[in-house]
Amino acid sequence: MVTHPSGDSVTPEEFKAAFRNHPAGVAVITADAGDGPVALTATSVFSVSVEPPLLVFSISDLSSSTPTIRRADTVVVHLLGAAQLDIAKLGATSGIDRFADTTIWDRLPTGEPYFPSAHAWIRGRVVNKMEAGGSTVVAVQALQTKAPPAGDPSADAAEAEPLVYHNRTWHRLGEHSKIQ
Repeated sequence: MVTHPSGDSVTPEEFKAAFRNHPAGVAVITADAGDGPVALTATSVFSVSVEPPLLVFSISDLSSSTPTIRRADTVVVHLLGAAQLDIAKLGATSGIDRFADTTIWDRLPTGEPYFPSAHAWIRGRVVNKMEAGGSTVVAVQALQTKAPPAGDPSADAAEAEPLVYHNRTWHRLGEHSKIQ
């Protein structure tokens, strides 16, 4: 274990090692700023507020999708279950046309590209962006959602099997992972 006296900074490798043991839900962000659809996989998505309904995610300057997402007025955030692992891997793979298979995606009536098979998705308007190191933090106000309603069996982890990323590995949550 490496610790640093107050005021010193950790290395990028040390920082990544610390977060490898912090599991995160998996999402795919899609957008189209007018020059074609883009997608990227993110584990940085979290809700901020329900009044108004806001969420936040970050995008790396190194991602080929980042310039388009920065220019987009709206995005679709797909919250994935284990059954959508293929979409998560698609958004995480560099150097490919993520939209080549036209059977797995479509456009919403408002024009945004989306993956209909996602367990849940949120279409939102970008309301703020903040540069943060080698990334951009994006705040989004939810405009539309598709998700199982509260109390629906398909919203339970045993049915939905939320997709989680931990220590460079994909995992699923389910009945087996409950501790209460």
